[in-house]
Amino acid sequence: MKNIAKVFFLTVLMLAACAGAASATPSTQIWIPSTDVQAYKTLHLGIDNYIRVKRASDGSRWPTAYDVGLTAGVLPFEKLQMEVGIDYIYFGVDAMDNHPIYFNAKLATPENSLFKNSPAIAVGGYNFGLASETNLNLVYGLVAKTIPIVGRLSAGYYVGNDGLLVDQNGAKAEHGILLSWDRVISEIDDRLWVGVDYQGGENAFGALNFGASWAFSKNVSVIFGYDIYNRKATGGEQTFTTQVDINFP
Repeated sequence: MKNIAKVFFLTVLMLAACAGAASATPSTQIWIPSTDVQAYKTLHLGIDNYIRVKRASDGSRWPTAYDVGLTAGVLPFEKLQMEVGIDYIYFGVDAMDNHPIYFNAKLATPENSLFKNSPAIAVGGYNFGLASETNLNLVYGLVAKTIPIVGRLSAGYYVGNDGLLVDQNGAKAEHGILLSWDRVISEIDDRLWVGVDYQGGENAFGALNFGASWAFSKNVSVIFGYDIYNRKATGGEQTFTTQVDINFP
């Protein structure tokens, strides 16, 4: 069953790749989805990798994941926004790389759009693949509110394919909470962003993640992050991630 969990994780890790203000992946924090949406007629390019910091206890090495994704804003409305995306995810493992294409979508309202002081609200889905063995089909809902000085707090829930989202014993583990905090550290520099997020669950997505981003220009930023998985049997050893985000125009 441990080998089954490892194979499953290879599938699941494909989610993980498009973090930052911008996992096949919508606009996210470090790991989990965010309530952010690409603006209308803008295109986001994400180039991400997740590198294992060490081998597993039995000496084996879990593969590194590479993700190149495109996300586009498609609605022209101020109070109702939508993005759609496609990702190409590569592991260097034939069993996983046979189906490297994944899709995602998100519909959201920004803060203060429904009424004064209303939270941002987002619903979406990601890791919709082209083959039954890799269709994780995660759907989620999130709310977020920015508090002065504190930063933005987000909370939500997700559910996915219970045939693939399993725990170390192969039992269904297809759902969990989503939590995050993020903030621009303007006291130091408006280009510096930090965040912490958490995805619950005994499956391969369950993880605590933290990182920082630096905006080199208005349209280019890079996140440096670290991921600690809830269960090594399903998530594997910890990973270091770098995530390059480029927006056009």
